[in-house]
Amino acid sequence: MGKRDPRIDAYIAKAADFAKPILMEIRDRVHEACPECEETLKWSSPSFLYQGMLCGMAAFKEHAIFGFWKGPLVLGSRAHEPGMSGGFRTRLTKVSDLGSKKAMAADIRKAMALNEAGVTLPRTRKPAAPVALPGDLAAALRKNRKAQAAFEKFPPSHKREYVEWLEGAKREETRARRLKTAIEQISDGKPQNWKYMK
Repeated sequence: MGKRDPRIDAYIAKAADFAKPILMEIRDRVHEACPECEETLKWSSPSFLYQGMLCGMAAFKEHAIFGFWKGPLVLGSRAHEPGMSGGFRTRLTKVSDLGSKKAMAADIRKAMALNEAGVTLPRTRKPAAPVALPGDLAAALRKNRKAQAAFEKFPPSHKREYVEWLEGAKREETRARRLKTAIEQISDGKPQNWKYMK
């Protein structure tokens, strides 16, 4: 049996008048299609769980949204139609914007089946932006092959830490001292914050 969360009642009660019937209808439709779902708040918005995240809704000043956690897998090409964003139906201003109960129930059941099967969304990682080296650091690395080889093996985050630390110096003397320390530490294969790492 599903579980209703009183925090969702409070959320709906605080929503704008136009949004209240939309949120109540979404809630009823989700519970009807998935009687075992549980409600909770995630990111301060009502969410529905069924063997993991199933779907969620939110209300804003002039519109509400509803969507599936695995939207692209649930909706397929419909996830990219106008009025959709990442599997969320955006710009809901009236109950009729939700579409038919039958179609929504079919989508909810598809989302349930994906969770039951343990299907996850493929993770897409953006490649890290290349780190732009200041001239003095680039020149110092070219003069020290060991440091240059170690620096090239560092992940972008470690490279960025050194650049930001060097660029953060307010005086030339401080920058020169930091540059010298950086080359020594890099030669030893140490990231800039190595003292704080376990």
